[in-house]
Amino acid sequence: MLSKLYSNPNRIARGGDKIITVIAPNNLSREGDEKEKNDDDDNSHYLSSLTFANDTLPINRPNVESKLLRYFKNFSFKKRGSYSLHKKAEAYLPKIEKILASYNIPEDFKYIPLVESGLDRGVVSSKGAGGYWQFMPATARLYGLKVNGSVDERLDLVKSTHAAAKYIKSLYKEFGNWTLVAAAYNVGGGSLKGTIRRQKEDSYYDLKLNNETGSYVYKLISMKEIIENPQKHGYTRYANRVDKDEDNSKENLL
Repeated sequence: MLSKLYSNPNRIARGGDKIITVIAPNNLSREGDEKEKNDDDDNSHYLSSLTFANDTLPINRPNVESKLLRYFKNFSFKKRGSYSLHKKAEAYLPKIEKILASYNIPEDFKYIPLVESGLDRGVVSSKGAGGYWQFMPATARLYGLKVNGSVDERLDLVKSTHAAAKYIKSLYKEFGNWTLVAAAYNVGGGSLKGTIRRQKEDSYYDLKLNNETGSYVYKLISMKEIIENPQKHGYTRYANRVDKDEDNSKENLL
């Protein structure tokens, strides 16, 4: 019976049968296509407007867009379900930005400690990197921090940020490109230099890097975007909220 009904929807009803034929408006599919096209256009416009350290991203290159979208998703409110990153950013980033500016370092580098440690000074990596900026002990000492059995200045926000700024400046003297500097911060200057030499490529987006370093700049850009444009990534309550009862005082966070 059902098969006959669907194969011949206009047949005459018999007895108590009541047949209603629903005809979709002719413009329904066109409206859907138009909305999808507009969404795609908005997404493309948004992605093409992104920058890191004032350099535009090569969105037209393979995998660049897909990597960005992946980390947008990973850092989104839907995935995280927490406003902790925004709370910490509000408390710490102005001070970090001011220090970096005193060294003429682009402000986008202030997102490194958010990516590295989540701005949690107690985080220690399996290799021994620690503090806000995840310095290895030897590197920390090289840039003026005390790290010994009784003192660990990697845990001091101001001192460790000054040390990070000095390290970043030294990497810029070596590479002359801020995107490569960010990659070198992750993998080490010597390692990145060797990769550039072997592959004969000097663009981060063309280099074949290990998974962590190959994703690092994308993570920084994604972190920047979810902090600066929270409403685009699901953090609507934080973007619009006025009460901050949930926040700890900045003094308690430091």
